[in-house]
Amino acid sequence: MDGVLIESGLVPAERKVWRPDWRAVSLHGGGLGGLGIYGRQARAFWVRLLVEQVLHYRRLVSRPRVHNLDQVLDVAERLAVDEGPERLTVRKLSAESGVPNGAIYHAFGSLSALRGRMWLRAATEFLDLQTELIDEALMSASGFDGAVNAAVAAADAAAVLASRRPAAARMLMTVRREQLLGPELPAELADALLGLDRRLVSEVLRRLAMALWDRRDGSSVEVVTTCVVDLPTALLRRDLSQATVDGTVRIGSDVRARLSTAVRAILDHEPPSRG
Repeated sequence: MDGVLIESGLVPAERKVWRPDWRAVSLHGGGLGGLGIYGRQARAFWVRLLVEQVLHYRRLVSRPRVHNLDQVLDVAERLAVDEGPERLTVRKLSAESGVPNGAIYHAFGSLSALRGRMWLRAATEFLDLQTELIDEALMSASGFDGAVNAAVAAADAAAVLASRRPAAARMLMTVRREQLLGPELPAELADALLGLDRRLVSEVLRRLAMALWDRRDGSSVEVVTTCVVDLPTALLRRDLSQATVDGTVRIGSDVRARLSTAVRAILDHEPPSRG
């Protein structure tokens, strides 16, 4: 989620601009150009006066503090996985991020909306990464072997995300969406999440099924789901639950190798036809 959070409550900030009253520097309606006998000395006097007023104004009016919304959501992700979804409150987030409660509410509207945007951001990033890895695997090899490599890459996406954004990977793999998102979720965010689920089915599950067996029926999609959703969750969950002191996650190469072996073994058997 790109954007900035202005502590004054305006996004973007509407800064007050001091404008001099030129009538105040007018001499009998003549302005600076009609100073008559006062000449250059008078002009210099009024210019100094204007400069002093501007400097005085700048000392009195401080710039609003600007906060990055992505950094706020980063802190929210960490709280969700380290302390549990139920402990993710605006007050706690404010204390951890240094952003005032009012500014957080102004930017997100409600705690439910904040949680929804946090999950949507991480899930979108994960899905984009999966599709990118699938593209690369399918371009590097053709036929069934390329399709298997693409499925392995999609299954390994959680480990790749953990190396880039550990808190996001931990949240997606260890926290159930239902724990964070409730019925209070704004309609536009609910629609966005529904659209993301449809993307997962079309761009990952059905696409891989077509690449593997030239099928997109329920049986083939179910097998792909086992490979790229169920197996990574089961095999990577333990390592993702054990973050280091600095928040990073270490997923062993042996775990990733077992995941690859399991995916390849499952895909070695074509799904049965139904009906």
